[in-house]
Amino acid sequence: MEQVKTLGLPVIVLGDELVEDAMNWNKLLEAADKAGDDLMKEPINQNDLCAMPFSSGTTGMSKGVMLTHRNLVANLCSTLFSVVPEMIGQVTTLGLIPFFHIYGITGICCATIRNKGKVVVMGRYDLKIFLNALITHEVTFAPIVPPIILGLVKNPIVDEFDLSKLKLQAIMTAAAPLAPEILTSFQHKFPGVVVQEAYGLTEHSCITLTFAQKGLGSTHKNSVGFILPNLEVKFIDPETGRSLPRNTPGELCVRSQCVMQGYYKQVDETAQTIDKNGWLHTGDIGFIDDEENVFIVDRIKELIKYKGFQVAPAELEAILLSHSSVEDAAVVPLPDEEAGEIPAASVVLSKGAKETEEDIMNYVASNAAHYKKVRVVHFVEAIPKSPSGKIMRRLIKEKMVEKMKENSLTKPNNY
Repeated sequence: MEQVKTLGLPVIVLGDELVEDAMNWNKLLEAADKAGDDLMKEPINQNDLCAMPFSSGTTGMSKGVMLTHRNLVANLCSTLFSVVPEMIGQVTTLGLIPFFHIYGITGICCATIRNKGKVVVMGRYDLKIFLNALITHEVTFAPIVPPIILGLVKNPIVDEFDLSKLKLQAIMTAAAPLAPEILTSFQHKFPGVVVQEAYGLTEHSCITLTFAQKGLGSTHKNSVGFILPNLEVKFIDPETGRSLPRNTPGELCVRSQCVMQGYYKQVDETAQTIDKNGWLHTGDIGFIDDEENVFIVDRIKELIKYKGFQVAPAELEAILLSHSSVEDAAVVPLPDEEAGEIPAASVVLSKGAKETEEDIMNYVASNAAHYKKVRVVHFVEAIPKSPSGKIMRRLIKEKMVEKMKENSLTKPNNY
């Protein structure tokens, strides 16, 4: 509440609690009923603001993203281009992602309305309720996030359900990288379900890259898709701004009618994100191959700088998740006088696992280059994540630094 007060916008609170300087949702509905049916007709322009979701704030503070009617419609035109008439009204979508998130607003609500489909809404995530909803309501399409896929693969609760009753045809995973080992395990456990990996961001009104009915080339495992219609995409050297050739990692930039109007009351942040030529600088490192498949490596801000080398947390997390005793993991940078930064991992072990921190570090070392080795491992009960499934790296780093200070740990050896 304190964070939104400064925005100067009306605040509506759900539930029965009465909060000072805020409107209660139930009271607002009651007032609307008493107000009568007289409607005020306000002219609506396609360039009027219609939504202001907030960026996730996984590495910093959240920012209000100003989106217009045109932004959202343009995104739907790009992402739904392959929907054939036979699919209209035939898709039942799971509405699990929060509707205040761009994935929920555009990817679920607006897309389903556009295609005259049905949304099965879940109030909160619980694996048993989730599976029961899929079966009972005959859900055919489920936009979800990697942590849920991880649960479907590793949680024994799944074995309590008769998966042959599923009508699920496809899932879409976005908001965070999907580890290759988890993807393989999911495909083995749910062989009839198509996995559509996608890439999107709030500043681009939602989905930016994904696989649809491409008709050209071949899909590639762990690719987030191809460049959708009506979009321009390039990869640049973050230091020089020079465009890079195929198969060369660089910062992904996109230009289209989907690009936000800017961050609310943050002119400088907007200027740093959208350049004078209209290119949205995503802050993500990726590349495009010879078959038009796009791959995302990691966030620029999340890359760990170890002795001049760049280490992608997502790569190490994928290795950790391939260990049979690891249920979940997150890798963050910790400051170090000699190396600059070192890779450190928070790890959730399976029940009954006997591995030590050193065992986990040795496992990563045997599957990664020397400079990519995890230098610190802390066992935790859970990895903090945002409602959209993104790892809250800032919180993890703060907790790890605090724990190391409390334990007066010395600098790890064998750098």
